[in-house]
Amino acid sequence: MPVASDQGTNQSVEKAAAVLNAFLGGQPALRVSDVARHAGLGQSTASRLLATLEACDLVQRDQVSGLYQLGPALITMAGVALNSHPVHREARQRAQNLAAELGLGANVAVRRGATLFYLCNFEGTLAPRSFVLIGQHNPLHATGIGKCLLIGTDPEERRALLPDLRAYTPSTITDHAALDEAIAQAAERRYATEVEELALGRACIASPILDHTGTVCAALSVSGPLSAIALDTREADLSRMVIEAADAISTDLGYLGPADRVLTRLQASR
Repeated sequence: MPVASDQGTNQSVEKAAAVLNAFLGGQPALRVSDVARHAGLGQSTASRLLATLEACDLVQRDQVSGLYQLGPALITMAGVALNSHPVHREARQRAQNLAAELGLGANVAVRRGATLFYLCNFEGTLAPRSFVLIGQHNPLHATGIGKCLLIGTDPEERRALLPDLRAYTPSTITDHAALDEAIAQAAERRYATEVEELALGRACIASPILDHTGTVCAALSVSGPLSAIALDTREADLSRMVIEAADAISTDLGYLGPADRVLTRLQASR
């Protein structure tokens, strides 16, 4: 009997998660029938779950339209999750300073499977957005941050992780050999660029962030419209600033640098 009870509880949790995930498709306000369709549930089941989630402030219902939206309790949970993430804690202020100094967007992301996941996003006066990137995903192969996050993976790993390189614009890298070259260049230069590979009219420059073991754990970028970021004339200056900020975050995360790692290995071998 306990096993059956556990299975029933697990199924209820999975259904509730499916209801919440229904709101992640780009349409913020949904009818019960919309939620049922997205979650693959019966309408009565979806309605019952929405009522329970509403009581927990995980969703909220507009009293006029009857449409449901994600609720304020999720914002509280997201804030707690972000504040407890070590990369977010160490990178937040430096990214914010970079956005203010350059007037560009400053972003920090980590890798989640085959995509990147934004932990920080600040917009400068030259790169305004009407939405935040925090919590959103983007492709690895079509972004500067993504290329940096792939540093340390070998070609076989990348082909298994990203079997198909989707084209988002005519400039997107869709060939694995070309992606291998871009990642090798990023590892050598300690920064990667992206010009209209994900979205037309936009560009970015990114640098990897290392954890205490020297492994790439995140990446920092500045981004904005082509006219604002002007990589054709500013690449050297922007890359230096992004690398310096990423290095400072790495240090805050406990990375001691190549010289210190060599010294540690020499001492251990004695």
